[in-house]
Amino acid sequence: MAATKPSSIFASPPRHTPIHPTPPQTTLSFCVKTLNPKPPFPHKTALSYSSVSRAHNTSLTVYSQNPISDIFSAHKQYPDDSSVDCEDEKPREECGVVGIYGDPEASRLCYLALHALQHRGQEGAGIVCVKGNVLQTITGMGLVSEVFNQSKLDKLPGDLAIGHVRAMLEENGSIFNTTSDTEVVLHLIANSKDRPFLLRIVEACEQLEGAYSMVFVTEDKLVAVRDPHGFRPLVMGRRGNGAVVFASEICALDLIEATYEREVYPGEVVVVDKEGVLSQCLWSRPQPKQCIFEHIYFSQPNSVVFGRSVYQTRLSIGEILATESPVECDVVIAVPDSGVVAALGYAAKAGVPFQQGLIRSHYVGRTFIEPSQKIRDFGVKLKLSPVRAMLEGKRVVVVDDSIVRGTTSSKIVRLLKEAGAKEVHMRIASPPIIGSCYYGVDTPSAEELISNKMKVEEMREAMGLDSLAYLRFDSLKKMLGKQSPNFCYACFTGDYPVKPRD
Repeated sequence: MAATKPSSIFASPPRHTPIHPTPPQTTLSFCVKTLNPKPPFPHKTALSYSSVSRAHNTSLTVYSQNPISDIFSAHKQYPDDSSVDCEDEKPREECGVVGIYGDPEASRLCYLALHALQHRGQEGAGIVCVKGNVLQTITGMGLVSEVFNQSKLDKLPGDLAIGHVRAMLEENGSIFNTTSDTEVVLHLIANSKDRPFLLRIVEACEQLEGAYSMVFVTEDKLVAVRDPHGFRPLVMGRRGNGAVVFASEICALDLIEATYEREVYPGEVVVVDKEGVLSQCLWSRPQPKQCIFEHIYFSQPNSVVFGRSVYQTRLSIGEILATESPVECDVVIAVPDSGVVAALGYAAKAGVPFQQGLIRSHYVGRTFIEPSQKIRDFGVKLKLSPVRAMLEGKRVVVVDDSIVRGTTSSKIVRLLKEAGAKEVHMRIASPPIIGSCYYGVDTPSAEELISNKMKVEEMREAMGLDSLAYLRFDSLKKMLGKQSPNFCYACFTGDYPVKPRD
């Protein structure tokens, strides 16, 4: 933990994807010698947002993105008994953020809110708190409960705090000498010609392209910003004592007894200080393009995201699958946890019992020591245990949220059949994924996506399924109704609202 000096900037994770100054802009150099470590504005600033790498013993902590495709490359071969985690197959949201202004227990409330957002990142966490114009910070690798304890929280006094949970931290970087896009944001704010602090933020964000939902603090202000397309969620609430709270999801507000007020609007900058709440919209206001995977996979079922109940969305998808892709079966099960609500919808519509055919272990880390005598499908078996009494001799429908590479799905099918399932029919609660995400989600390259390499029938045969069906894209849009144009479907269509750059 370190106290930040008056001229220092601390950047902790924002939530975003590759963001670039929009043309025409001069190229920015990020060497130490090219940037003034004392920004021209008098605010100490801590930024919390989505991609990052941790700097040691410097006044700037920045985090950098590490795509899944860097770890599981297309040319790398994994044997059947590979201990790859089941969830490495899933698109992974990079970060969850929270900000609190005006509560004497800001750091403890931040800690609790991060627990509610733990599903958005399990590999690192951090909190910055402001007391007496000094920014105190604690960050670390691991779950929230592993990074923080009572003694550490005691070192974070003050009524103003921000925090983050995130995935795939990388220790690399130093002050104004990193590969993180966080530095771009701070640099643009520092070099803005506008005098009022709010307008500096607006001017900086006007020069960015991509997806970002950010919260950051100065010595006396809490600021929340969301990109003009609104790719990622960011909500605002208020506690009974008047404290203002920003968070990635409503479930974080619920835990700390903050009442939801509204979303931070796409393209909005909100500043909270002793004068109250001030809002300013960015000049660019394109069509919103909110990430559809927030409803399919990322968000908690008890959250309301983009004005829709996540639970209700998933339930409706399951009902649609049962209507459009029915099959004779004896039991409906889910791949836990993200497939559960869709499976409930499928079972209710089909009039077939829903059972827990797979039990997930929540106590297994990402690595495990395997015995010398190889165990087939070792990684999947550590995570998922079949319930033979619910499967043996039965025709089983198994519902999952998505298929990415197909490796884990194949192992799950084998697991079910080894447990005695007579037939296995898989239903997927999303359309086929054919494109990588460039908006704050770690996904494999397009070449690694199974839906780019095989037709559905070929996939069915390769996985050993008796039948395979996806949610139809048109049915998804119809279910969303009038909100449909406001969602981003790039992973299903390859049509990117903000064109990726090399």
